[in-house]
Amino acid sequence: MGDAAGIGPEIVVKALADPELKKICRCVVIGDAKHLADTICGHGSKLLPSEIDIIDLNNLPATLPVGVDNPITGKAAAEYIETAVRLWRDGKIDAICTAPISKKAIALAGYDFPGHTEFLAYLSGTDDFAMSFFGGDLRVVLLSTHVSLRDALELVKTDRLIDLIKLSNREFERLLRRPVKLAVAGLNPHASEHGLFGSEESSEITPAIEHCREKLGIDVNGPYSADTIFLRASGGEFDAVISLYHDQATIPVKSLSFGSAVNVTLGLPFIRTSVDHGTAYDIAGKGVADESSLKAAIKLATKLASPA
Repeated sequence: MGDAAGIGPEIVVKALADPELKKICRCVVIGDAKHLADTICGHGSKLLPSEIDIIDLNNLPATLPVGVDNPITGKAAAEYIETAVRLWRDGKIDAICTAPISKKAIALAGYDFPGHTEFLAYLSGTDDFAMSFFGGDLRVVLLSTHVSLRDALELVKTDRLIDLIKLSNREFERLLRRPVKLAVAGLNPHASEHGLFGSEESSEITPAIEHCREKLGIDVNGPYSADTIFLRASGGEFDAVISLYHDQATIPVKSLSFGSAVNVTLGLPFIRTSVDHGTAYDIAGKGVADESSLKAAIKLATKLASPA
């Protein structure tokens, strides 16, 4: 259900009112039944509370402030995530789709994780994982996520890139069920223009690509200028682009597919998808949140979890 102080509950009830979802999967909500029922009534949803298939943790107070970080909603959101992983371990669910959480709220509740990705990796004992986004025909993978740009530049190292390329190749071949072709975005303008605008392409990025291609047999190429490679990949030339920092990946995805892009965690032992946006505290409780990304995430989770 995500953070109850944000738009998570609203987009959940709006998404589940779509009859198309009922045709492709059984959606079970992990959350607070009373809060979801209040959300339905408050927004005039066509969905009835009795129509929600819910695992009720009953972990929210009768009233709570919306639009602000709160340790109570942070703790509740974390408990939903823990429950989801436990259900997967017990073989009761096939995939996990998450509504947005607040990183600050879960920190206030005592959880030391920068987001869903790292929390799910911890709960599943996963060391090798990465954040990716699917936006239509464009798929991107992030070398670094929620760190400053200055710190992200320091993380562009050959060994880290080799590990990410290997993970991406393995995971996309598993998810897409076929061989894949990968591209690596350059770090500097025009991928440094043969060293004119920086040295990272020659010192860190190209050696990683050559190692993966020549030693490991991975179909990976680049580095390509970041101002064109995402458009080329969206046109089908590549199956995914390795991006070197957060906004380099998310700007093209959201520009091309905002509202329908999906966050997919690579490397987990289960399928996990999520929305491409945050808690949107500024519009929480107003009934204007768009559920499109959540519906796209549910549909993609169903597709990826289905037998070949």
